[in-house]
Amino acid sequence: MKELLILSGKGGTGKTSLVGSIAALAENKIMVDCDVDAADLHLLLAPRPRSKNEFRSGVKAKMLNDRCSACGLCVELCQFDAITMGDQVALIDPLGCEGCGVCAHFCPEQAIELVENHCGSWYVSDTDYGPMVHAQLFAGEENSGKLVSFIKREARTLAEQTGIDLIVIDGAPGIGCPVIASLSGVNTVLAVTEPTQSGWHDLERVLDLAVHFKVPAFVCINKWDLYPQMTEEIEASCAARGVWVLGRIPFDPMVVAAQIQGIPVVSLAQSPAAEAIRSIWQEMSARL
Repeated sequence: MKELLILSGKGGTGKTSLVGSIAALAENKIMVDCDVDAADLHLLLAPRPRSKNEFRSGVKAKMLNDRCSACGLCVELCQFDAITMGDQVALIDPLGCEGCGVCAHFCPEQAIELVENHCGSWYVSDTDYGPMVHAQLFAGEENSGKLVSFIKREARTLAEQTGIDLIVIDGAPGIGCPVIASLSGVNTVLAVTEPTQSGWHDLERVLDLAVHFKVPAFVCINKWDLYPQMTEEIEASCAARGVWVLGRIPFDPMVVAAQIQGIPVVSLAQSPAAEAIRSIWQEMSARL
């Protein structure tokens, strides 16, 4: 079983659009959306959930009102200002609580308990292109890296149970914790960039990360014809690194038309971008 991770150093490069098209082109695969903070692969693949599950990670402090003596010690000890004193009982703000546990440890009445935090949901779904595992972290919650690792394990288990050969992973933009969690155990990275200075800069950060974790990386350049000179400079930079550029995707209004319809662009006929993506996938699949 192989795992292909599609990354981009910044948002808006067309990474998820490319993943949607690969989902339509690849055979015997499962898709995983690891951009759990701002998931949007579902907009192209229209998943039909088989199951919805709670994701719990970390703890939050909870006040047991019948035990609280309103001594105020927890208010003094809380370094996050998450506890205030009410009329007869201390009040805990769940959004301010970081789950450090100091208040519960020192409470003389044992009036505070630490409860497991429900911080998101994860799904196993069916799409027209195969099964999909995806998730959504609630606003303001942490542990996105743990959620990414969790849904990847679920996808691997499902792939092993059903004899799937390939896991296609839509990673989060950037190089932070969710991306590092996405990189764990993958065989290949395909980095998507655009011909801009920021796109080039962030591509190099992604390639450095892949080198650090010893994962082979390839590159494709989206909307390359908007700045051909920059495209050539990026390709020269990749060649100097020994990184293969699999292809160029031209600017194509049909991509927007496909997004409006909620389908991958390769589903549309007479699309220059679709033809380029098919060629890139042929190159990528041969290397997998």
